Amino acid sequence: MSNNVVRAVVCLGILIGAKAEGQLVKPDQSPISIKPESPIDALGRTTPRGTVLGFLKAARKGDDETAAQYLNTDLRGKRAAVLAHQLFVVLDRRLPARLNELSDRPEGSMAFLTRPNLDLVGTISNGKDKVDIVLEHVDEKKNGQLWLFSEETLDKVPDIFDEVNAVSVEDILPAFLVHTRIAQIALFEWLGVLLGLPLLYLLTGLLGRGLRPLAGSLRRRLLKDPNLLNVDVLPKPVRLLLIALAIRWTLSVFTLSLLARQFWSGIAATITIASCVWLFILFNGRCEDFVRRRFERSNRSGATAVLSLGRRTIDLLAIFVGILVALHYFGVKLTAALAGLGVGGIAVALAAQKTLENVIGGISIIFDQALRVGDTLNIGSATGVVESVGLRSTRIRTLDRTVVSVPNGQLANVQLENLSVRDKFWFHPNIGLRYETTEQMLRSILDNASELLMQHQFVERGSVRVRFLRFGSSSLDIEVFAYVLARDWPHFLEIQEELLLQIMAIVGTTGAHLALPSQIMYLATDHLAEANGVPKVMAPPAKETVSALQ
Repeated sequence: MSNNVVRAVVCLGILIGAKAEGQLVKPDQSPISIKPESPIDALGRTTPRGTVLGFLKAARKGDDETAAQYLNTDLRGKRAAVLAHQLFVVLDRRLPARLNELSDRPEGSMAFLTRPNLDLVGTISNGKDKVDIVLEHVDEKKNGQLWLFSEETLDKVPDIFDEVNAVSVEDILPAFLVHTRIAQIALFEWLGVLLGLPLLYLLTGLLGRGLRPLAGSLRRRLLKDPNLLNVDVLPKPVRLLLIALAIRWTLSVFTLSLLARQFWSGIAATITIASCVWLFILFNGRCEDFVRRRFERSNRSGATAVLSLGRRTIDLLAIFVGILVALHYFGVKLTAALAGLGVGGIAVALAAQKTLENVIGGISIIFDQALRVGDTLNIGSATGVVESVGLRSTRIRTLDRTVVSVPNGQLANVQLENLSVRDKFWFHPNIGLRYETTEQMLRSILDNASELLMQHQFVERGSVRVRFLRFGSSSLDIEVFAYVLARDWPHFLEIQEELLLQIMAIVGTTGAHLALPSQIMYLATDHLAEANGVPKVMAPPAKETVSALQ
């Protein structure tokens, strides 16, 4: 029995050990199969853009044999070269100038969802029909996966070639203007940019000057105001738009090569984007002027600084958006640029934290109208008049005629006492009368002072209060309470001076006197000192003195 138990325990241990060993075994460290990279094609046929540009470059040089290698065809030799030449003529005459929109990715643009191995180059017209120029992703064993012009497209090329009989402008121009190139751009195109565009801009300026009197006369007649001046009907950005439209019209009328049409299309797009941004900036400036006039009428001159900042910010955003649109048009990838801009914006925001705090504080102060230029403020221990409210700081002219610049971020977090926005001023003097004043005198002073305040034109009658307040240490105290309806602080001081002088006259008329802070000292005689328990030697001379303390 014991042997069977021992055997069972040994078998159980072996099983547990085998299981643990299976769990502790190291993971498979066999090398991961890495897919070999596709070989780099010397002709640049790994992307749709590389295929089209490489084909056009080879065919334009007259190297039809090399151009034939971009075709997915069974033809060889001279027949393939002829087909390549026909395809080049068709593309050069009819293909829309959108080479910058071609995909630069090995997988293509996925223009055909059901057939991902195809990519669309463009659509050309063949009479009433539309023909798609398509590239096909072909897997060649030697060169890997390449983009080639599809067989379906090549089958339609001969028929389209027979229809292409237009005479190109390049065939009319002298040969040296066409074949002489600077930075891969023909000489006649450089002349068009350097001479044609300035001349066309000058012509639009002359057209604007000719239309200005006519537009001014029509404006005066419609608005019925003979004093209105002539307006500029063709501002500079509109003239640039007219140039872009003229370029587009020229491309639609005259037959140019594909690269020439691509060049001039880029020029027209650049001019259009720049003129649109320029027009928006001018419109933004007109809006700022309109809003500024409204603010000035409502006495909110401090908001002009915010308007200027807002206009400049919007202008910068418009310029930035225009640059992004231009880069996108020319096929530049914007993802990395926008990501870098976001990181850079965060870094700038952290570095300019205090500046942004002051700017935001200034905007809140201006729109909350907590203070205005010309207001008198109490800020802590400083008192002065606001001279200017900027975006970063507010300048205050103190009573010592010094200028204190307070950052707006700090100003937005402190307690401000605006003395200029008071609707009424507190008149609150305390009058002290001597203790020799009789009850009759005191009642007469109270009644006359109350009547004086009630009848004054700048004193709010409902707030008048003249009362005998208390027995002071050296005077009988009378409290005078009233609100004065003054225009400003100097006007209040003038009214207060007048009221104080009249109250002083009332006190003098009753025979009473204003009290001064005083103390009475009683010097006891010898017998009084002994009666009060004071030693005789310490008793002062017997007399009474009254000391008035100013």
